[in-house]
Amino acid sequence: MGEPVKRDYRSGLRAAQAADTRRLIVSAAARLFVEDGYGATTIDAVADAAGVSRKTVFIAVGGKVDLLKKALDWAVAGDDEPIAVADRVALRELLALDDPVALLTAWASVLVEIDVRVAGLFHALEVAADGDDSASGLLDESRRQRLAGARTVVKRLVALDALTDAVSRADAVDLAWLATDPVLFDRFVRIRGWSVGKFESWLARTLTGQLLKPSRA
Repeated sequence: MGEPVKRDYRSGLRAAQAADTRRLIVSAAARLFVEDGYGATTIDAVADAAGVSRKTVFIAVGGKVDLLKKALDWAVAGDDEPIAVADRVALRELLALDDPVALLTAWASVLVEIDVRVAGLFHALEVAADGDDSASGLLDESRRQRLAGARTVVKRLVALDALTDAVSRADAVDLAWLATDPVLFDRFVRIRGWSVGKFESWLARTLTGQLLKPSRA
């Protein structure tokens, strides 16, 4: 009678250990990608930094592009839970807001929280994409995902009858998509020295000014 319980316990323990190892590997890879760049980061370097074997890196996560994708996915989400950003409570609550200014202000806050975590990795990805087809594909995927998020926000503004008549809906999506680009955060905060708070305030003002009808802004 007790054997199934023991098996379940052992299975659960192994799964937890595997998850811990995966987190360790991805964390090490993320740090190396930011510090040394994608090209200079090797699987052996990741293994050494994580304190595991080369084989373990491949088994737990995969090759270099898999490591970068996982690091980016976790940085965007803020954790390693298998829940898409679009399905997370914070975004659902944001899209449920009836005040378009509050919605875009909250969205700007979410975007900046993501930027703080992802900007360094995204810079590494951009550099890598120039000479690596796999990294280029990953960059394209990131752009598609951000575009989908922008469409969702603009769709909600249309439903609230808040979207400005000054631009087409397609252009509004493009403007919202640009706001999601971590490059903006990187340029203003890392290069120009803006504080995170200053950047967030600017982004919220820019979104409301560009996307909302004057009467709703």
